[in-house]
Amino acid sequence: MNAIVAGLDPGQARTARQRAERLASVEVVDAALARMADAISHALGDRNPLLLAVMTGGMVPAGLLVSRLDFPFQLDYLQVSRYRETTEGGELEWLHRPVLPLTGRDVLVIDDILDEGWTLQAIVDACRAAGAAKVQSAVLVEKRRQRVADIRADYVGLELPDRYLFGYGMDYGGYLRGAPGIYAVAGH
Repeated sequence: MNAIVAGLDPGQARTARQRAERLASVEVVDAALARMADAISHALGDRNPLLLAVMTGGMVPAGLLVSRLDFPFQLDYLQVSRYRETTEGGELEWLHRPVLPLTGRDVLVIDDILDEGWTLQAIVDACRAAGAAKVQSAVLVEKRRQRVADIRADYVGLELPDRYLFGYGMDYGGYLRGAPGIYAVAGH
């Protein structure tokens, strides 16, 4: 998860977008989502899974993935925060837990990015503690970096450099989640 840049305004976000380096085009992201959807369909198509979108960043990849899945599933969401208007993660705060029961279910957690791994690891652990039979994860982007938490995503769209990224759910100071492609902020 990218850290939030406190105090960023729309003008600064616009400037950051103009100066950013595009790392993945819409076409590249679309192909990655198609590969993910195929793999997820093959693995979970007969499992009656519960898909959990991680808000807010996971909303975009989850929405793009679920429209490609042609099998029965239920969809819910959860929301956690580690950054709270800072640039470094702290203790995980649960803002919303899933409403649908996880007990005995195959659960697929969908998020925008796997960075340090703390947030995804805490979510997976919480799903297991809530009684999920199996918990898997899908991320649109996995950064190439050493992780603090010992976790890997089960389904990965793209592996990208360890830079500050935005687009397709990932934000820069709360902005640019809908950028057409995945970008790296200049100088980060």
